[in-house]
Amino acid sequence: MSLNDLAIDVPRAAVAAAASELRATLGDRVLLRGDAGYDDARTPWNLAVAQHPFAVVIPRTAQDVVDVVRAATRSGLRIAPQSTGHAAGALSDTDLTHTVLVSLRALRGATVDPEARTARVLGGSLWNDLLEAAAPHGLTALHGSAGDVSVVGYSLSGGLSFYARAHGLAVNAVRAVEVVTADGSLVRATADEHPDLFWALRGGAGSFGVVVAIEIDLLPLADVYAGMLLWDASRASEVSQAWAEWTRSAPETATTTLRILNLPPLPELPPFLSGRAVVVIDGAIEETDAAAVALLEPLRALQPEVDTFDRIPAPALVGVHMDPPEPSPSVTCHAVLGELPARAVEAFVAAAKTPGLFVQELRHLGGSVNRRPEDGGAIASLAGEYLVHSVAMVPAPDAAPAATAAVRAGVAALVAWRVDALALTFVDAPGADRGVAFGASWTRLRQLKLAYDPANLFAAARPV
Repeated sequence: MSLNDLAIDVPRAAVAAAASELRATLGDRVLLRGDAGYDDARTPWNLAVAQHPFAVVIPRTAQDVVDVVRAATRSGLRIAPQSTGHAAGALSDTDLTHTVLVSLRALRGATVDPEARTARVLGGSLWNDLLEAAAPHGLTALHGSAGDVSVVGYSLSGGLSFYARAHGLAVNAVRAVEVVTADGSLVRATADEHPDLFWALRGGAGSFGVVVAIEIDLLPLADVYAGMLLWDASRASEVSQAWAEWTRSAPETATTTLRILNLPPLPELPPFLSGRAVVVIDGAIEETDAAAVALLEPLRALQPEVDTFDRIPAPALVGVHMDPPEPSPSVTCHAVLGELPARAVEAFVAAAKTPGLFVQELRHLGGSVNRRPEDGGAIASLAGEYLVHSVAMVPAPDAAPAATAAVRAGVAALVAWRVDALALTFVDAPGADRGVAFGASWTRLRQLKLAYDPANLFAAARPV
């Protein structure tokens, strides 16, 4: 049992007193059930998840966060930090009845130091915020495949970018974390200040406090060779086998994914995608144009009907993967694979035909993703050579069981090649064995949780 599974029992008689305490301390910064704006504030990015917390607070400053942590503690309530709610599915089995959801959506902003090649990013900031600030300086970051994902949540949970094989997990770029801890203190944790907490936050994140800002290293890249290749899904087996073979010798400068997408006929989709099943290879290659062109030659020889690979501005990389641009209802499942022989590829292609499956995806790992730096935190590397990721949409609540079964089947098809590892940023459902994700760090991380949050104040999406 995780510490996060332990509920705090608040007597009914104390509920009104807790509400009064929050009102008195936080005023209109707190939204209680029945308040105008409560339903909007409690709704996460993943619309398949219905959150019903005791209250929602949308802080605009670090002091607001200090105030809410102290007020919740006095009221006998818990705290659930949340930036965007992309990972809300992982929190869905946590009882929020006596929990204040701290939605950091208004705490946004990024300040870039071009000389140091670093950025200070506020707790609710999105990758789009940071990339916009960094681009004028010819800099970018180890961002994810979508621009509306939280920098903090993604980075402190590992972060697997299209630069990962060359530069490792995004968490290793974190140089400082500003966090409000369980006693209501605002603490700056670095390798030199509060080093144990700094180690724990890089992986443990929301289990140790509400992160109001992080400082990260940036990459000196103004542009990158990136894009996608697309074929009809009737060629999925041929293309998938070719990609698997290609990845076995691809340099670490190339980080790509293979996806089979089953797309509904929607008017918002471009005609070449609407109502089709397609197979797509996308990603980035940190090489000269000539070297990238030579590297892609075996894949281009398969004559894709769409080929967008080219030199693009670095901020445009977040659009290459075509993640949904708006909040969406979905369920997902993933596993890490040690190898990808021909039989595994065929199993992957067959699983993509599972009824209800929206996306069946393989991400190429290896390279720097596997190598743990000496100064790494609780999460600093990820074992395995590939990651299989299945996604299904949930258009209505009663569709959730079938969607969940579909994504589990999509991953189970490759169980023979699975290794004991998990990528935290892909954990979006309750019940994951987080000990597998943390590996050798698990015991120390739980000991530090007891030291920094002995009353288990913080309810995290991926709890320790």
